[in-house]
Amino acid sequence: MSLEGFNQENLGQLLEWSPTILVNEDVYETADSLGIKIDGIISSQVSVSMPLQPGTFVIHTENAPLEDALKYLAGEQYHSVNIITTSFHIKDYALFADHINLVILTPDKRIFPVKSGFSKWKVANEHIEILSEIRNIHSQGLAKETDHIYRTEKEGFYTLSFDQPFIFIAEDL
Repeated sequence: MSLEGFNQENLGQLLEWSPTILVNEDVYETADSLGIKIDGIISSQVSVSMPLQPGTFVIHTENAPLEDALKYLAGEQYHSVNIITTSFHIKDYALFADHINLVILTPDKRIFPVKSGFSKWKVANEHIEILSEIRNIHSQGLAKETDHIYRTEKEGFYTLSFDQPFIFIAEDL
């Protein structure tokens, strides 16, 4: 979880919804300096040594801050989460895809899991990247460019069907 390289305008759009904000301890000072109200800090320390904003709680983690944050959000019955990070690894998110709506934002991609039959409206010539290993994929409204990259053929809806419970896809920001 990181703000490094993330577009400030995109961050502002996310913050307009007044979401619950959880940050790693190494991102806390940056987020605080931007004037972001931080609800929780994910820390490996039992007691955090830095001064915290009033009302900020601590989620203790041993060595899996992202997993522990997702466990907290799922346990608290959050329906969705936006995660800002510089990298994406399916294994970090796959266990939670059935429990919480995930959107992972990197500096240049919006990544999220979809179920078979997923459909979305896009303008022509947008790229859709399939990040999961996939079997028996069928698409409508998409032209295949490589094994994992598709392009919307025209403005309108595209649809993805496949044999797995879900796959992760990425769109350009």
